[in-house]
Amino acid sequence: MAARVGVDKWMFCTTLLLVVVGLAMVFSASAVVAQERYHSPYAFVGRQAGWAVAGVLAMLALMHVDAKVYKSRRFIYTALGITTVLLVAVFFFPGSHAVHRWIRFGSLFTFQPSEIAKPVAVLYLAWFLHTRLDAMRDWKHTLAMAAAMPVVFMLLIVKQPDLGTALVIAGVTAMLLLLAGMEWKYLFMAAGAALPGLVALLFMVAWRRQRMLVFLNPESDPQGAGFHINQSLIAVGAGGLTGRGYMEGMQKLFYLPEASTDFIFANIAEELGFIGAIAIVVLFAVFGVRGLRAAFRTQDPFARLLAFGITTTILLQAFFNISVVLSLVPTKGIPLPLISSGGTSVFVTLASIGILLSITRTAE
Repeated sequence: MAARVGVDKWMFCTTLLLVVVGLAMVFSASAVVAQERYHSPYAFVGRQAGWAVAGVLAMLALMHVDAKVYKSRRFIYTALGITTVLLVAVFFFPGSHAVHRWIRFGSLFTFQPSEIAKPVAVLYLAWFLHTRLDAMRDWKHTLAMAAAMPVVFMLLIVKQPDLGTALVIAGVTAMLLLLAGMEWKYLFMAAGAALPGLVALLFMVAWRRQRMLVFLNPESDPQGAGFHINQSLIAVGAGGLTGRGYMEGMQKLFYLPEASTDFIFANIAEELGFIGAIAIVVLFAVFGVRGLRAAFRTQDPFARLLAFGITTTILLQAFFNISVVLSLVPTKGIPLPLISSGGTSVFVTLASIGILLSITRTAE
């Protein structure tokens, strides 16, 4: 069958629309706080726009690069090495509230290595597994080796601590292994082995234990551990069907924490209502359908695994973020891809989509 001449226009346009909506909502959610802190309502959105432009340029460049370039052992090992060094390097930079997630160069440049770890883990798994599809029952030389680097990334990220991102990597790793042909029994065995550690992380750490208890009963501590989720639900409920109107949200006015980052979907629901919130979900659904379509229509096993991994990483993040806002899962800090404020996130996501778009050029 003939190769596609151009990139997937539905995916390309959906991506740009999400970026534009994201910039508009970051401005709405952050303008008052930015004015208060930095004496300019454009402080946050200006920085986000700079990263978004850089990300779009990276996407435009990478979508013309053949995905076969990433099959190189030298490229994969270099990416793994750099990512590991960066994940370790964060611990040598000053933290914030006992959290070490960013590499900081004064106030001019801040970079979050865990965002790179997600696409690099996908690249590694696609490269490692695409030649071993007939050996997926070999747990020692295939499954264990495939999971080794993602597990290293997860351990370093949990140490930061950032359990949400580690869980995203774990979820994508499991889905890629299943797509490659791993039997479900190995997934259940791995989950059983990891369960005690996960329970310890959730219930032996005081602030995580409080979040879990508040998730089960949000009214138990409305001014403490439950403050985030209660304010989020108030914002969502206040939006009704059509919302209060753009820039008219009230919860972002020093009530809703992280209104432009982790809880930006709550601000969208308040200002644009149920219709606006559903529109965002539909955009992610369109992106997901086109991404999975490319994954299953390409004949190259490496490209299939890579496209599937990039698509599911973005969808899983969106699912977790929206679920947290709606109190469907316990609170965890995961940005809404392409929409939440966060320069590293939007840049790396757009660069990853550039790789995905390059795969759509040759999908049948």
